[in-house]
Amino acid sequence: MTALSIRRNAPFDLAPLARLLSDRAELALVNPNAKHPFDPLEWQEKWLNEADDASFYLVDGSGHELGFFALRVGVGPEVRHLTYVYVDPAARGGAGAQMAALVEEAARGLGALSITLKVEAANARALNAYLAAGYEALARRGGMVTMRRDLG
Repeated sequence: MTALSIRRNAPFDLAPLARLLSDRAELALVNPNAKHPFDPLEWQEKWLNEADDASFYLVDGSGHELGFFALRVGVGPEVRHLTYVYVDPAARGGAGAQMAALVEEAARGLGALSITLKVEAANARALNAYLAAGYEALARRGGMVTMRRDLG
């Protein structure tokens, strides 16, 4: 597995995300409420529009985007909620641990003390990756698992 890093989505550019989420099924996994095909204006105005939201691209050594995630303000500014997580299928199977560490790095850079997220209970690969990264399952409801990791 090649070493991955993150690049903050600033200036705000959704063209790489549009390329990553061109497949209807992949887009539905990341955001089941988003329109297909990917609509950059919808994402800018509806899904990534809060002033304190921060989004990041997962990039390989050559700067090619292989994934995406956003950290929204959670319950209080010291909590960030991880959402819209996506890793290109070609990079899956080993990127989970790197991605988790990079999410932590990004959250710390934003002053977070903890990270929350929701993951589908049926998505065993993602659920296991979060558990392996030290996230604690707090609740299971409606097929979703709410998780948290304190950055201490």
